[in-house]
Amino acid sequence: MDIDFKEYQLRCQLRGHEDDARGICICGNAGIATSSRDRTVRFWTVDESQKREYMMSKILLGHTSFVGPLAWISPNDEFPEGGIISGGMDTLLRVWNVATGETVQMLKGHKLQVTGIALDGSDIVSVSVDCTLRRWRGGQQVEAWEAHKSAIQAVVKLPSGELVTGSSDMALKLWKGTTCIQTFLGHSDTVRGVAFMPELGILSASHDGSIRLWALSGEVLMEMVGHTSIVYSVDAHVSGLIVSASEDCSAKIWKDGVCVQSIEHPGCVWDAKFLENGDVVTACSDGVVRIWTVDLNKIADSVELDSFATQLSQYKISRKRVGGLKLEDLPGLEALRTPGTSDGQTKIVREGDNGVAYSWNMREQNWDKIGEVVDGPDDNMKTSVLDGVQYDHVFDVDIGDGEPIRKLPYNRSENPYDVADKWLLKENLPLSYRQQIVEFILQNSGQKDFTSDPLFRDPYTGSSAYVPGAPSRSPGVSPKPSYKHIPKKGMLAFDTAQFDGILKKMSDFNNTLLSDPDKKHLSLSEGDIVRLNNIVKILKDTSHYHSSRFSDVDVALLLKLLKTWPVDVLFPVIDVLRMIVLHPDGADMLVQHVKDENDIVIELIKKVTASPPLPANLLTSLRAVTNLFKNASFIEWLIIHRGEILDAFSSCCSSSNKNVQISYATLILNYAVLLIEKKNEEGQSQVLSAALEMAEEESVDSDSRFRALVAIGSLDFEVMTSPVYLNPKQAYPKVWELSQDLLNGISCAVIYY
Repeated sequence: MDIDFKEYQLRCQLRGHEDDARGICICGNAGIATSSRDRTVRFWTVDESQKREYMMSKILLGHTSFVGPLAWISPNDEFPEGGIISGGMDTLLRVWNVATGETVQMLKGHKLQVTGIALDGSDIVSVSVDCTLRRWRGGQQVEAWEAHKSAIQAVVKLPSGELVTGSSDMALKLWKGTTCIQTFLGHSDTVRGVAFMPELGILSASHDGSIRLWALSGEVLMEMVGHTSIVYSVDAHVSGLIVSASEDCSAKIWKDGVCVQSIEHPGCVWDAKFLENGDVVTACSDGVVRIWTVDLNKIADSVELDSFATQLSQYKISRKRVGGLKLEDLPGLEALRTPGTSDGQTKIVREGDNGVAYSWNMREQNWDKIGEVVDGPDDNMKTSVLDGVQYDHVFDVDIGDGEPIRKLPYNRSENPYDVADKWLLKENLPLSYRQQIVEFILQNSGQKDFTSDPLFRDPYTGSSAYVPGAPSRSPGVSPKPSYKHIPKKGMLAFDTAQFDGILKKMSDFNNTLLSDPDKKHLSLSEGDIVRLNNIVKILKDTSHYHSSRFSDVDVALLLKLLKTWPVDVLFPVIDVLRMIVLHPDGADMLVQHVKDENDIVIELIKKVTASPPLPANLLTSLRAVTNLFKNASFIEWLIIHRGEILDAFSSCCSSSNKNVQISYATLILNYAVLLIEKKNEEGQSQVLSAALEMAEEESVDSDSRFRALVAIGSLDFEVMTSPVYLNPKQAYPKVWELSQDLLNGISCAVIYY
């Protein structure tokens, strides 16, 4: 087919967002609005001095979690320069006055993330993961109804007045008022984006990797296949061109159903929109918004084109695949320090620029090298990879509150309740999130008719998994228990950090020191601040932990602050230490400072636990010590100093701070796992005593008590009941009964007493 088409080239790059650029809104001739995971909306206008460039003119602050969909209000009496509507993970819609940059309306009603916004005259229409479509007028909700049985992902208003919604139920619906007049079926996965195609019908983008063009009658006019992963958005231009954005790191241009150009990006492309003149705007996970043009007079200069080409090349190298797996996703050789769970278990690790497969030899208790994994095809559509292991799904979970995105792996053969329990424990999240996580898994894995395993034992009630609305069951013969949580394998870690918040707090404390003549000499110099920012930059770049390095001066600065800064301003410094011990090179450099007479960690523990201790210091130091378990270099030190460490933090089990309690319980649980692995019976007895004390403490939070009970259940009670050691049945009969419930799969609901 002969198609007349000019290729798009880079026009300019809009830099400013500090995290993924997620949404795009073309604001007439006024400019472009973009949203981001950094919780901001930014407004960009044409740079009058450089017509091909855009400059940021407004930053709209107010959302408390990542921002997604946007809509434009054309200038009117209320908004002389126009208005912007934004929706976010925080469940809110905000209406902004572009002239002032202020929120003029905040619309509350949705229960979950807002995913789509459309204007219907002066009314605002919004859709959400809560399955509802809501209409707002004059700042008030005037209509709301359940438009789909699954999460709604997108909405668009047609010129004729109807609304079209796309959902995780794989369907589109055409609405006239609150009545569905047409359902569009054909996609095999979530419908993520919808758009109007002038004079033809409706466009849809789906997780199944396809784009479809539908007539309003429900007939499929065209299917466009070419993306190799989820398609997040689609848009059309009056010229007949279509643009789509995908997780496969490309924006594709389509004409007459044929892909005429694939525009590669250094990251996932979340959104793509046409400007009125035909230029294309894309939003990428690297935080950059880019504009692409066919106008030779507006193409970026050679320096910017070369810079982008280099960035793209480096990104491709970082995504090199071996055997269908991303090299960057594979763990390093340190992963082989963790024993396998079954004979013949295979693990692929990164050795230099290659992936090497190992098999677990149960008899010899070591990993046998199989050989190098050859390059394989990109198989994104079938499996996902996390830490070198393939899964049916690896979900991004945003829990809000400024926390980083968490990765949740899941295989369809697994019980989602069991997966949720283990994941919450690993991520140090409250167990109260359990049902929410299960519903998230079922919804996003397309398991609408999930039936719980009759042999599955709920770790809280001892019975089958709770399903809302399910009829009560008569108790039958209890199945043979299977231990879902014990013995605990692997170490837990506190591996997420709000680095910007840490740096800001250190800056505030440094200013306080500067203003105090007696403490001014303790403050950071300009060079120290630059070095501190460099440390954080290295820590943020987790994809290069295997190759990045700290200098001796970096570590010396951290040690100086730990030793000299006043104890009341110490906690952000400890938080940096907590993250450095998770970095291979950082841990190797720090370990030499715990093995001499001037043991920096023991000194720190003594300092922060001195009466009266500050909760923030206890929290950060507990987490820092807990993270030491993730590096083999600290294992001997942890065993030698277990008595000092547990005694120093023993008061934390009765702390009024829930996070301190959870951190202390996690430390105990890691010690239990370590000492069982090392067959250190004396140490096991010591840790058992600490765990029993925590489980017995009535003020302990339920999540913390659960971890203490997992530690108790994981320890060898036959050895512990030896006369040489503490007899928990006699010393703590109440907790003994609780731990036996945990071991035998009987009701653990009493952990909430």
